[in-house]
Amino acid sequence: MKIKKIGVMGGTFNPIHIGHLMIAEQSRKKFNLDKVIFIPTGSPPHKDERKLANSLDRYIMTILATSNNNNFIVSDIETNRDGTSYTVDTLELLSKKYNDSELFFITGADSILDIENWRDTDRLLNICTFIAATRPGYNVDNVMDEIKKLEEKYNKKISYLTIAPIDISSTQIRKRIFKNETIKYMTPDPVINYIYNKNLYK
Repeated sequence: MKIKKIGVMGGTFNPIHIGHLMIAEQSRKKFNLDKVIFIPTGSPPHKDERKLANSLDRYIMTILATSNNNNFIVSDIETNRDGTSYTVDTLELLSKKYNDSELFFITGADSILDIENWRDTDRLLNICTFIAATRPGYNVDNVMDEIKKLEEKYNKKISYLTIAPIDISSTQIRKRIFKNETIKYMTPDPVINYIYNKNLYK
């Protein structure tokens, strides 16, 4: 029986935007992933929750953004969890649920520079293969050097994905909403409609 390859993409998705979707789809294609699971965070350890839309709104926006792609799944594994959400705990639960699959954690290459500050880095790198996707504003050589060091230190492979630069961030979207500027084409239309109907980020 063929081992399935499942991508996991976690994030606050506050809100989800075109950049997230591009990274997920290009990772899926390059690494032959069968599915990509989007996991909006519940209570993340390194974010100011006062700036977050509530977990239900972020979960719904993620569903709206991904609903037209049959290869994308949205999980509420973190939004339904009480207390602080740690990536390592989520990945351990997923590895048990998909015990016949190989997991790939998709993240921005900038996160790799900070991964040793995540909880249980060693255990984290043992559960899954990391895919580090480039983002605008980060020096590629620095990221590649850090990946090499991590691979040697933990004896684990970290994959690298170069995507077309797209300078869109959730922070930028929230600021534009606050200033009554258009966010058309920065995130899918159903997400835009949801944001305005719920009066988010004002």
